[in-house]
Amino acid sequence: MTETETNSVVPTAEGADAVARNALLPVSTLPVEAARPFLMPTISLAQATNAQRCLTQAIYYEAATESDAGKAAVAQVILNRMKHPAYPNTVCGVIYQGSSRPGCQFSFACDGSMRRPPVPALWRRSAEIARAALSGHVETSVGMATHYHANYVLPRWAPKLTKIEQIGAHIFYRWPGSWGKPGAFSDAYAGAEWIPAFSQLYQGSTAAVVALPGEAIAVEGVPPPRDPTDHRADNDVGGRVDMTKGWVPNIPDPTQSKSRFDSLTSQQGTAATPEIQPGT
Repeated sequence: MTETETNSVVPTAEGADAVARNALLPVSTLPVEAARPFLMPTISLAQATNAQRCLTQAIYYEAATESDAGKAAVAQVILNRMKHPAYPNTVCGVIYQGSSRPGCQFSFACDGSMRRPPVPALWRRSAEIARAALSGHVETSVGMATHYHANYVLPRWAPKLTKIEQIGAHIFYRWPGSWGKPGAFSDAYAGAEWIPAFSQLYQGSTAAVVALPGEAIAVEGVPPPRDPTDHRADNDVGGRVDMTKGWVPNIPDPTQSKSRFDSLTSQQGTAATPEIQPGT
């Protein structure tokens, strides 16, 4: 699946049913506020190379066959997360968050996708999109989006967030309330970029991880169980939220009943969105 939140994706619908129900969730009528450009600061060549490689991998394995706008939108989600206090403050940190334990934020990091040899032309284009994103390009169509999913699934978190746009097969969302406003995206870039190791044996496969020349991926160890020091909220919406940073999600689950879902679909685009309150 090409979704950002595999740890919380227990779809309420799949296939044609999901496509139909996703269409019922209205796009927000609120203005789409564009993110500020991100310009990679002066860091070591190795760190800059890792950032470029991580973003290229994410674009390729999440959106290789999407349009350039679709690829750029995936890159924008990653950069938006990087600036938000709920997520790591590096490119690779966002992309591979959770890869060392069950609960990857981006499905390709844990589902064996990187065992597939990249298609050279699509890889090169993904690298070009990544380079542009790290050089200040902003995909304004998705604004402050921090979430997306494929239209053939309906994750439980989707109705809880503010739907912004659909580009190709991907539907993009931002956090509701002040947490999805530009002012919340204020964290500084940390600059420590690294790519975690992955196991040949992950999910029982003995196939080797495949990458293009210059894009080698280390292979070692089986991902361990969830670390007890992983201070995530049990009810985090749409993915891993570190409670030690002072943010705790406070959004009711609208998918517990069909009537609640139907009610939400009639309100999502226009009603005032619930706030996510700072933690106590």
